[in-house]
Order: sequence, then structure tokens, then C-alpha cells
Amino acid sequence: MDWLIEIFNTLIDTLGDVVPIVAVLFGFQYLVLKRPVPHLKQVLAGFVAVILGLALFLVGLERALFPLGELMATQLTNPEFLGIEGQGSWQDYYWVYLFAFAIGFATTIAEPSLLAVAIKAEEVSGGAIRPMGLRLAVALGVAIGIALGAYRIVVGDPIHWYILAGYLVVVVQTTYAPKNVIPLAYDSGGVTTSTVTVPLVAALGLGLASTIPGRSPMIDGFGLIAFASLFPMISVMGYAQLTALIQRVSKR
Repeated sequence: MDWLIEIFNTLIDTLGDVVPIVAVLFGFQYLVLKRPVPHLKQVLAGFVAVILGLALFLVGLERALFPLGELMATQLTNPEFLGIEGQGSWQDYYWVYLFAFAIGFATTIAEPSLLAVAIKAEEVSGGAIRPMGLRLAVALGVAIGIALGAYRIVVGDPIHWYILAGYLVVVVQTTYAPKNVIPLAYDSGGVTTSTVTVPLVAALGLGLASTIPGRSPMIDGFGLIAFASLFPMISVMGYAQLTALIQRVSKR
């Protein structure tokens, strides 16, 4: 019964979030463009599916993904599991880094928004950009970024030094990377922080900061998603630069 009440309340909240979007779209279509919506019944059915899907997804986050992410962080940082007394050193948390890398890679590969961008990139590039190659490059960047972010939480370093250094690398890469890949690389950093990746990454960061002695969930727990947005830009441009280098070498 509690499930049904939670789903109903979430459905009402989701409906309130989607109604403004529908109002803007239909308002411009009928009042500004002054044209009917093609296949109106299909469009309305699609909106209903979106509302139901979002409501069920949000309930799933609260019931499964958030608790599971925090549980994994708690178990992986348990001194008994690590075989340490107190906090230990950063080397003792290698299972945390491995889990952060794996969960970052897996969630990014499953990210619907990244799949949509990869398909469109293949269409507009005439097949020059392979969807799977792009998804793997982005997933690798997210995995490295989240693992590095987990390391930052463990050692307690200030986050701004990592972000500044990362964007410095992005600026340098932007100068030398193929021009047709730069906008796609910048967009890839945004699409990774979406429906699948964000809940687990946020739960992992908060769980780590809550269980590691001397860490603040507010100061140290948040910020992990910034790593997931930054490093895909580096990996996608690096992938394009490596591909261009291999092509130049093969032509010699």
C-alpha cells in the first residue's frame, strides 16, 4: 500500500513538472506558429508515457539506486573489510576506486541521453563517428573522473584544484583537437550527468563522505558529478586526437 501511495504522490509531482513543458510547446505551436500538431494522439500518448515513466523511475531511485549506492560505499569503506584500524591510508581504499571506475563506466554505457547523442552524431557526420566508439570514450572518461573523485574524497583534497587542472587540460586540448569533434566533446560532458549516472554517483559520493572519518557530506560528498562532467570532454577529444594520429601514420 505504501508503494502505491508513493507512486501516486510522485505521479502528481511529475505531472506538475511536465505541465509547464507541455504548455510551452503547445503554446508556441498554436499561438505563435498557428499550426496543428501532427499526429496529436500519438504525441499525447507519448506525454502520458513520459509522465508514467518518470514517476516510476523516481520511485525506483528512492527505493533502490540511492540506498544501494550508499550501502556499497558503506561496505567498501568498512574498516573490517579493508583490514585497517581508523582511517588508514589512501592505498587501502583501492576497492573503492575500482568500484567507482566500474560503476561510472557501466552507468554511462547505459545512459539513454548519451545513446541519443551518439546516434545523432553518426547521422550528421555521415558515419564518420561511430556510436559505440563515442560511448566507450565517454564512459572511459566518466570512469576515470569518478575514480579520481573518489580518491579526492578519501584524501580530503580541495576540489577546486582538480577542476582547475582538468579544465586547463581541456583548454589545451581544444587548441589541438580536430575542430569538428570539439562541440561534440563539450556536449558529451553534459549528457553523461543524466538519469542513470547522477543518482548512483551522488549516492556514492555522499556515502563515502559519510563513512570516511573526518569528511563532511556537504563539503566532500558533493562535487563528484563535476568529475563525471569534466573528464568525458578530455577523453572524447583525446580519442579524436588519437584517431587522427593513427590515420596520419597509416598514410605514410
